[in-house]
Amino acid sequence: MTASLVEQAPAKINLTLRVLGRRADGYHALESLVAFADFADALVLPAGDEVALGIAGPFASNCGPHADNLVLKAHAALAERVAGLKAGRFLLVKNIPVAAGLGGGSADAAAALRLLARANGLDAGDPRLLAAALAVGADVPVCLECRARVMRGVGDELDKPLDLPPLPALLVNPGTPLSTRDVFDRYAGEPGGRSALAVPRERAALLEWLSAHDNDLTAAAVACLPAIADVLAALRALPGARVTRMSGSGPTCFALFASAAEAAAAAQQIKAERKSWWACPVTVRQDIARP
Repeated sequence: MTASLVEQAPAKINLTLRVLGRRADGYHALESLVAFADFADALVLPAGDEVALGIAGPFASNCGPHADNLVLKAHAALAERVAGLKAGRFLLVKNIPVAAGLGGGSADAAAALRLLARANGLDAGDPRLLAAALAVGADVPVCLECRARVMRGVGDELDKPLDLPPLPALLVNPGTPLSTRDVFDRYAGEPGGRSALAVPRERAALLEWLSAHDNDLTAAAVACLPAIADVLAALRALPGARVTRMSGSGPTCFALFASAAEAAAAAQQIKAERKSWWACPVTVRQDIARP
């Protein structure tokens, strides 16, 4: 490795999320249609020997201790599996809100694994990358490829990638982080049982299908952070909003629109009315291109 390598870490959007039950290990088994936004953190890996992490960007101060960051945990997991792994001092530009239901930490970890694969000449399909991803966290495997698909279990069961149309969207976060563990501790829903999602590929049919497939964690998240209900109500009231939903375990919510112009106009309206909220128009895509 002789020059800096760069990877984007796109925000993960749970278009649907169903809780199928509790596993023997205490974790909940999930089923979720996942896609990725064209909005991302950035991770840079310059040439070097010392493994370290620097963090910049608008949400850098919310990231907590560097030693706990999933980027370094991803390096450690892959180093256990690849002898003599070359690395360096990572620089993470944190654009995605922290503890927001957008998989930012998992996306960063996956980007770190992709960077390390490139730096060490590993094939993108090397099974050690997936093994390291599973060791780091539940959402990291689906973030490795950044392709729309259904994921199940604790993120370890991935269906084949889906060919979905681009979906203009608005992401809104009330400005308060929310612990995934706290949400699951409050979850009191009935197990949904296993199902097979037949996801439509045409835009109108997909939007209609999404309107009937919600996020089972919404009530628990609202119980933890009532501001989520305010965000969802504000999104539903926006002109042109087709589907509104919470992503992941919250608190970020999204609305889907027919056009990018509608999503951009909705973002301006939210920013004018709720100055303490974070709002970002994006496009949710089936596949996010990376360098």
